[in-house]
Amino acid sequence: MASPSLHLLISLLLTSTLTLTNSSPQPERKTYIVRVNPNAKPTIFTSHSHWYASSAFSSDSSRPIAPLHVYDTVFHGFSASLDQTQANFLRQNPSVLAVFEDRVRHLHTTRSPQFLGLRTQLGLWSLSDYGSDVVVGVLDTGVWPERRSFSDRNLPPVPATWRGECETGPGFSASACNKKLVGARFFSKGHSAKYGKDAVAGNTSVEFLSPRDADGHGTHTATTAAGSIAFDANFSGYASGVAKGVAPKARVAAYKVCWKNQGCLDSDILAGFDKAVSDGVNVISVSIGGGDGVASPYYLDPIAVGSYGANSRGVFVATSAGNDGPSPMSVTNLAPWLTTVGAGTIDRSFPAEIVLGDGRKFSGVSLYAGKPLSDKMLSIVYPGRTGGLSASLCMENSLDPKAVAGKIVICDRGSSPRVAKGLVVRDAGGVGMILANGATNGEGLVGDAHVLPACAIGANEGDVIKSYVTSSANPTATIVFKGTLVGVKPAPVVASFSARGPNGLSPELLKPDLIAPGVNILAAWTDAAGPTGLETDSRKTEFNILSGTSMACPHVSGAAALLKSAHPDWSPAAIRSAMMTTASVNDNQNEQLVDEATGHVASPLDFGSGHLNLARALDPGLVYDLGDADYVSFLCAIGYDARTIQVITHVPVTCPRRKQLAENLNYPSISVVFSQTSGSRSKTVLRTATNVGAKPEAIYNAKVELSSGMNGLKVAVRPETLSFTKAARKQSFAVTVTAASPTSTSVYGYLVWSDGEHEVRSPIVVSWVQPM
Repeated sequence: MASPSLHLLISLLLTSTLTLTNSSPQPERKTYIVRVNPNAKPTIFTSHSHWYASSAFSSDSSRPIAPLHVYDTVFHGFSASLDQTQANFLRQNPSVLAVFEDRVRHLHTTRSPQFLGLRTQLGLWSLSDYGSDVVVGVLDTGVWPERRSFSDRNLPPVPATWRGECETGPGFSASACNKKLVGARFFSKGHSAKYGKDAVAGNTSVEFLSPRDADGHGTHTATTAAGSIAFDANFSGYASGVAKGVAPKARVAAYKVCWKNQGCLDSDILAGFDKAVSDGVNVISVSIGGGDGVASPYYLDPIAVGSYGANSRGVFVATSAGNDGPSPMSVTNLAPWLTTVGAGTIDRSFPAEIVLGDGRKFSGVSLYAGKPLSDKMLSIVYPGRTGGLSASLCMENSLDPKAVAGKIVICDRGSSPRVAKGLVVRDAGGVGMILANGATNGEGLVGDAHVLPACAIGANEGDVIKSYVTSSANPTATIVFKGTLVGVKPAPVVASFSARGPNGLSPELLKPDLIAPGVNILAAWTDAAGPTGLETDSRKTEFNILSGTSMACPHVSGAAALLKSAHPDWSPAAIRSAMMTTASVNDNQNEQLVDEATGHVASPLDFGSGHLNLARALDPGLVYDLGDADYVSFLCAIGYDARTIQVITHVPVTCPRRKQLAENLNYPSISVVFSQTSGSRSKTVLRTATNVGAKPEAIYNAKVELSSGMNGLKVAVRPETLSFTKAARKQSFAVTVTAASPTSTSVYGYLVWSDGEHEVRSPIVVSWVQPM
């Protein structure tokens, strides 16, 4: 019989062994998206879901994979939480086309319909019945369904083609949906896999595990695209009037794929696309982008992959270009089947005026709606003069209360939200703020609902005011708020923040495609967040005013809904073409569009084809149409192999033996790329135009307009005349660009086809690139 001490020794050894075993590090798990060849499914499995959950996809037969999402409409495959061993095992599976890691993406955050050329009882609104037979799917942060902008009053029955649902959850019952808000879903499995199942409940801010919008962004974008008519709309007295979306009778389906303060996971975005198309939407609006400054290849981009599947099923997809302008090559959402939208101003502003102690006055903008400053002059201080970089930016805890108490504080823009700087000033005892642009932002201004009296000014004015503060013994100032100003000229101008070309993935394709209203846009808002979005902002408002390409994108989504309703036989490419070739390249003074950042004339690298003009898009005359085969040819031309392309298309493809020119994609814009080191100085690109005008017999003549910077370039069009008949609705032509020598910057011009009634305009951009 063993001694008690031996029993104790054995017990200690066993306990030690168990402890070591249990404490051994577990392999790190991440969420991966797995693209599967759907045709490879063995017949023994009743469904793809059954197949994915089998041992066929697991490196350990005793531990089958538990998919988070299963995709079967725009994409075939699944997402799952895997360790590196499991992910590598799947990459070796012959049925698996691609395995890529889930990533976080970010949101690109009343008068605008009239500014686009829409008029009651006339034109596109009248002919499309305001889009009543079209469903717009919005992938965003959800909706606040009680807003008047979601009223279904006087709407006809829901379109019979609609197959969606109204999912329920905390704060969201089935009764939240109606004939306007016809569907609402939420997608949190990717989010929960990354942040934990309790991430929503544990969020420091209010959030709902349902389609209800805790952020406000989704409510704003949805009602910008398709909000119902709401009288007496305003934000704290600003922008008073009648609020309505671009397609005010179109139906809205909300797909909540983004979560407050935690972004949007690729796997959830892809699930949103998959459900939206399955549900029967006609248009998808996506104001989301990468946000990391690096463009993903098309086959690794869920927005590109999901939108390809949508596009191939006849669904138009609009996306935001991003807010990283005016830096070159900052544009995101680059795939040719996407319509990529930059931002411009409208002819409405919210002026404020800074008055200095020496009598000088400087114009800025503000949406401050609280108690104004007193009439007397107040001391003004610039913390950056003595407090360093963080103080100049008014970062948290950077201001000395003794230095700013009772004063107006100058804060430099950047590194933190604009409205958050005002909170820092207020908490330090400051009574007002002047928000000064830096060189990057130039003279571009957007209004904000500040928490204290504040005014935004351009970089030049900021420098002058800082100089006054530095050189004066007792610098003083005040801020005067002037409400709403309509009829501003010039407008539109390209917003300074709007992302710019060239296309960082495929310079042969011009992006952005066009610009639309994206500055100081009024639309509905959530009750779960104040107008600034700050946690400490407890104000409630039915409407809010925001700026960003996030606001521009739904203008194009709403426009697409109207065009789809008026022309139900048009493809997504035809709808995009109609908007692009009729876009305005002049402002309301009939001058060339200007770049807000510089004050100089803008170019197609800034605005694409121009500013959306729906007064003309209804009847464009000609369109440049595209289908799946054209996109496959483009992907082959840029060097993708057949297996990589299948990750996007989900069907097998074959690339031609002879490589085609990527520039030959039948796109409404023309981007010609030369190599800096190549001896070739001439290139011919092909296009095919389709006559969609009321007259089947039509003759169009070509005209080339060259910018002043195109000296040494020649552009020839053959043939110079296109003759259309009832039997010959399509006609092809060639554009030959010949360059004398390379230049350091891109140059541009326009090709215009005209029949005397229509002008079909395409920008031509010529650039030189270094070989890879």
